[in-house]
Amino acid sequence: MKIATAYSTDTDVETACSKAYTSLRDKLDSTPNLLFLAWSVTYPGETLVRLLGDTAPGVKIHGASTCLGGMTEDGFISDDGRGLTMLGIYDPDGGYGVGAAVIGDSAREAASQAVLAALDDADRPGELPALVWLSATPGAEESVISGIEDVIGEDVPIIGGSAADNTVEGHWLLAANRQTGADQVVVSVLFPSVETAFAFHSGYNPTETRGRVTRAEGRTLYAIDGRPAAEVYDEWTGGALGGAADGGGNVLASTTLFPLGRVVGDVGGVPYYRLSHPDGVTADGALSLFSDINEGDEVVLMQGSVETLVSRAGRVAESALSAGRLTKEQISGAMVIYCAGCMLTVQSDMPRVVDSLATALGRAPFLGTFTFGEQGCFVGGENRHGNLMISVVVFGA
Repeated sequence: MKIATAYSTDTDVETACSKAYTSLRDKLDSTPNLLFLAWSVTYPGETLVRLLGDTAPGVKIHGASTCLGGMTEDGFISDDGRGLTMLGIYDPDGGYGVGAAVIGDSAREAASQAVLAALDDADRPGELPALVWLSATPGAEESVISGIEDVIGEDVPIIGGSAADNTVEGHWLLAANRQTGADQVVVSVLFPSVETAFAFHSGYNPTETRGRVTRAEGRTLYAIDGRPAAEVYDEWTGGALGGAADGGGNVLASTTLFPLGRVVGDVGGVPYYRLSHPDGVTADGALSLFSDINEGDEVVLMQGSVETLVSRAGRVAESALSAGRLTKEQISGAMVIYCAGCMLTVQSDMPRVVDSLATALGRAPFLGTFTFGEQGCFVGGENRHGNLMISVVVFGA
């Protein structure tokens, strides 16, 4: 296996596409078997995918828009909110397939259809891949994971991130080979010829503050311990919601360092958490979240800092290596999912984030995208969707 990355911030989409793909192919010294594509919505996604399909006919493409740009071993790829990044895998001894389906009325059914299409595309129907790489429209990621598991079971790691734009206005787009769409699931099944290893972490610390969800529906948290959720959360955080606690409004930026956590499992008695990020307060004092929540769930106030958001990327990469008993000299590359909300919070420090990853990965090629929801497989084998998370997958040499 050989992996390479390339990027461009050129303002012209045709120039950016041509430069990036030419660079990628030169580094691989071959045509990739699978190409992962991430772009900011400042580029016209449909045009970009068409151009790439014309430039690289027959190459399997898995793409999703990302917030502001991306990152590779060469740096934080964003110029005035504009960036195009790609990672190519050349692995003639492996097998790869990409599939997609429109979400429509059922995200779960769409995910099942997408993974079946990907298995057919890989010419591996009925087989279990080493891992599934997932991109989806934000909003129903839990159902998407369930739909994939309906086909391949719960033992295959599902890793990826939700499509994003620069302004949380729904301008995201996804791509499977030469097809694009805003309301779809895109799945790649990977049967690589090398070992893979992964890690999925929150990077936040639990506090002693916690409560029980007493009313919730979908992604709206109405009450904690019988009281309005926004009121409780504002007390817990010492007023993080500001005026929105009473009148409602967007609170995305003010809650990034104080998400709500739920225990997924534990290692040696030490729990690990998936996070939910409050993004708004409703007029009736409820919190809207970027992930589903259920009545009866225990929620724990989590706490982070700019410094922990900067340093955790490298730590998660180290955890992925450790999980596979690999050294950084034994990998050919990596894929990284980094929450867009975290990126925006530490944007001026993104060069440090990139350096922590590059150092942990031994300067191997890696592609990182900034997503509106993160999917990954915890150490206990649980595939989950969360917010403010980071996923890392490493590929052996």
